[in-house]
Amino acid sequence: MPKKKKRNRESEKVYKLYKIEGDKLVRLRKTCPKCGEGVFLAQHKDRLTCGRCGYTEFLPQKK
Repeated sequence: MPKKKKRNRESEKVYKLYKIEGDKLVRLRKTCPKCGEGVFLAQHKDRLTCGRCGYTEFLPQKK
């Protein structure tokens, strides 16, 4: 039985982080202030977190 080809799923996810408006590229997520541009903060329920350096911003709580 032949082996299955592995798909590179990382590159498919990158397109969800950007949006094209006219001639401009818009980043949909906030970037990490420590790591610089190109490293996005992950969106969680109550915080934004950098997976590279561990920087965390807590979102204001809604009551």
